Amino acid sequence: MKSDWELQQERSGWKEAEVKPPAYPRKENLIEFFVAAASDFRFFVDGASLSVGPDGVVRYALVARSPSGAENLTFEGIRCATGEYRIYAVGRPDGVWAGRASGWRVIESRTVQRWHNALQREYFCPDREPVRTPEEGVNALREGRHPRIRPPGGY
Repeated sequence: MKSDWELQQERSGWKEAEVKPPAYPRKENLIEFFVAAASDFRFFVDGASLSVGPDGVVRYALVARSPSGAENLTFEGIRCATGEYRIYAVGRPDGVWAGRASGWRVIESRTVQRWHNALQREYFCPDREPVRTPEEGVNALREGRHPRIRPPGGY
């Protein structure tokens, strides 16, 4: 794990790319991924929205669906090098992105919001490096984990 000083040094020379929300997600592009057995919610990434920026940020549209069928939709990014996430926009029921981008927040390993941890560690940031292409990220989601991530119990 990197120290606060190391993380600050990495941040100091970094510049975030300009970001625009993707097309609103379509159901046929949603890829479900596992978060935790203790969660009743189901989580999906819109495979068509997945991108990897020149700034090292993996961006995607996320759908969180409650057991009753209610959905929350966000356009987010994960900065693999620092273990942070950011929400750029929130999806409205009328199919429009709204809101202002949040600040960068550290992805905590033991939080209720476990999906950010799962996306970072198991799908989009093997070895704290971003996937190289959107296809690599989509394949990781479809396979249940990135191939460079060891399964529980090791090999």
